Amino acid sequence: MTAEAAPLLSVRDLTVTFTTKDGPVRAVDSLSLEVHRGQTLGIVGESGSGKSVTSMAVMGLHTGAEVTGSITLDGRELVGLAERELNRLRGRKMAMIFQDPLSSLHPYYTVGEQIAEHHRVHFGSRRAAARQRAVEMLAEVGIPEPKRRAGEYPHQFSGGMRQRVMIAMALACEPELLIADEPTTALDVTVQAQILELIARIQQERSLAVVMITHDLGVIARVAHEVLVMYGGRVAEQAPVETVFAAPAHPYTQGLLDSLPRLDDAEDAPLRTIPGSPPSLLAPAPGCAFAPRCPRAASAGTEARERCERVRPSLVAPDGHAVACHLPLSPATAPMDHIWKAIP
Repeated sequence: MTAEAAPLLSVRDLTVTFTTKDGPVRAVDSLSLEVHRGQTLGIVGESGSGKSVTSMAVMGLHTGAEVTGSITLDGRELVGLAERELNRLRGRKMAMIFQDPLSSLHPYYTVGEQIAEHHRVHFGSRRAAARQRAVEMLAEVGIPEPKRRAGEYPHQFSGGMRQRVMIAMALACEPELLIADEPTTALDVTVQAQILELIARIQQERSLAVVMITHDLGVIARVAHEVLVMYGGRVAEQAPVETVFAAPAHPYTQGLLDSLPRLDDAEDAPLRTIPGSPPSLLAPAPGCAFAPRCPRAASAGTEARERCERVRPSLVAPDGHAVACHLPLSPATAPMDHIWKAIP
């Protein structure tokens, strides 16, 4: 990939609004991002920050929501595209791994049948060829005895093996973009590491563009090249992974990093948390969404604090490190090298 190469996925000013009985909910607000081939973008944030809503918008899976802005995949605009055209792109050009493979896989069909059907829909291949492709994909993702196990049902697989099946299904048609939404949720740490290594290996072999959505900063540290931190449906911070972990600029990002257990913590050390609750998307504050929880805003002078509460900060990136904050941290005030070095 050269510096001049166009991104495979480009999102500009994406806004996703849901209509509820209590009023409109703007779950994603003016979000922009880019992902190049061979690159992994990690999207991190608390529950309700807009991570999964963003991924579903890219896949065109929102029904009943108002989606505005621009989403281009390899130069093709996806917003407003007919459902029939989106169906042709899903699986063939872009694919998604969901966080709960047991509920994503059909319990009445074998895993081989489900992967084969996915391949037949996009390529029109014969049953025997599609079945062979399913066996090959199961072997590629590290499932032993793939021919035998292709004839088994999802409940006969462990959680880690079901996630491998989901990866096999997602990659069966060789998409160029892979979105992984919490792919290691509910898996033990050993299986988590295996799944992440599998995705990284396949990405390198196929030059995949990957969007990794997670609340786990350890996952982001292991696999991401670029990190996008979301809060209240907006981008709070975006920068290369080393920059974000070594010197976060947004107080929310620092709060997330501070909450990580450290190797030098005492055994009885209490867990560190971010005080307060995520913002209401039904009645968003006029200023910075994080202001009510922000320690810097709380300790600032009256004028600075009122600015945080009343004026929404713009996302600025003068040095390639984007941050939306009136009171950003400097590297001197937020040295986080001890956390970066502590993450394997």
